[in-house]
Amino acid sequence: MKALLLLLAQLCSASLVPEREKDPEYWRGQAQETLRDALRLQHLNQNVAKNLILFLGDGMGVSTVTAARILKGQLQNRKGEESLLEMDKFPYVALAKTYNTNAQVPDSAGTATAYLCGVKANEGTVGVSAGVTRDRCNTTKGQEVTSILRWAKDAGKSVGIVTTTRVTHATPSAAYAHSANRDWYSDGEMPPDALEGGCRDIARQLVENIPDIEVILGGGRKYMFPKNASDVEYPQEEKHRGTRLDRRDLIQAWHDVKPPGKVAKYVWHRRDLLALNLSRVDFLLGLFEPGDMVYELDRNNETDPSLTEMVAVAIRMLQKNPRGFFLLVEGGRIDHGHHEGKAKQALHEAVELDRAIGLATRLTSSRDTLSVVTADHSHVFTFGGYTPRGNPIFGLAPMQSDVDRKPFTSILYGNGPGYKIVAGERENVSAVDFAHANYQAQSAVPLRQETHGGEDVAVFARGPMAHLLHGVHEQNYIPHAMAYAACIGSNRAHCNAAGRPDASILLPFLALLFLLC
Repeated sequence: MKALLLLLAQLCSASLVPEREKDPEYWRGQAQETLRDALRLQHLNQNVAKNLILFLGDGMGVSTVTAARILKGQLQNRKGEESLLEMDKFPYVALAKTYNTNAQVPDSAGTATAYLCGVKANEGTVGVSAGVTRDRCNTTKGQEVTSILRWAKDAGKSVGIVTTTRVTHATPSAAYAHSANRDWYSDGEMPPDALEGGCRDIARQLVENIPDIEVILGGGRKYMFPKNASDVEYPQEEKHRGTRLDRRDLIQAWHDVKPPGKVAKYVWHRRDLLALNLSRVDFLLGLFEPGDMVYELDRNNETDPSLTEMVAVAIRMLQKNPRGFFLLVEGGRIDHGHHEGKAKQALHEAVELDRAIGLATRLTSSRDTLSVVTADHSHVFTFGGYTPRGNPIFGLAPMQSDVDRKPFTSILYGNGPGYKIVAGERENVSAVDFAHANYQAQSAVPLRQETHGGEDVAVFARGPMAHLLHGVHEQNYIPHAMAYAACIGSNRAHCNAAGRPDASILLPFLALLFLLC
């Protein structure tokens, strides 16, 4: 009997291996093709970047990238491990150190200040230096730092923000706001001393600080309207009502600050977004949910656009400017899925971000567009358990625990809401639907919300000067490298010679011309 079981195990193991992978020549050929691609990188793309796109996967650590790759492949009925994400195809990869100035394991606000404004900052603060203390409004003045979005706008480029979170959330807000607290979405979330101290809420800063942002797409309607104003989509739901104490309608204020003769469109429905004649729109604001947008798995695809759809609209809008553009794209709910212990939600959000990256790659050219993909931080998310090739990414490990004799899922969290004790023992996952979208994977330590992880995150780059992103960098280096590539911001001394032919190439022709004359 034991010999029969061993034979069956061997036969099963053999069937897991695709036939072509059994041939050594397959691996040798694959390696040689990769080598040829690498050798081509010796010819550096040193063009000036006309366009800049920064894709930010909030909470998209390396383990999330790998698991999303497997999920993408399995959604295509493949084993998964051999699949390629769109970001995997970018030729340059680096690591970024994510710590905040006062935190070993960072938050999304201090990190956003780093990769957008080029300076590291304290956790919980956006668009300000480390001289600002969280919650202390009176420490803000004179400590404001500007972002690469502002540098691009000052250089005459069009700029845009696309996110699956609130447009006032940590990542997007660092592009335009300066706040001692990332949670000051509207004045309704601010303490009296901050209001009395003259600090402005983030939604107000969105409208006032850089009023000529061409494209803003995401969630966060309720922060734009007076307190208790009914939401247009959910008029009966109190939690979605407006939050503003100053009674202002910031959508109207957004319209009012636009230059005469310019067309500004506000939309809240997918249908209206996709029906726009973009050639006749100068400014676009789309807020599709009162708060964050709905998870991709749960999205109402009639009322809410996908991230990919929003990115398509944004690029087509921004491409009208002959001077180019800067676009920030955030897959922001990867992070939320992980915080809730819902790995399936998080990974599908990551796959959708990758789909948007693929679309942007097709709509632009690496000759003049520098695209960078990175994360702000990681999570305490992992997958393992000696799973066989092609194991469903949300499936069980092929063994039981040798301690409590219970099965376990491949995906686990170091801490979070998935910690469950049933009758004094770890919950038996075979008794629950662990493939459900809202299943909370088991965790080692009980917490209402799972935490960030502190390890480095990947940086993928493609396009002009992408080779500047290499090795291990401080996270705040990213916007400096991007700005250098585009000849924007303060470091532009090299740009005077940009685009000129190499003198060593010209000399022989000049000598020949001299002889002929």
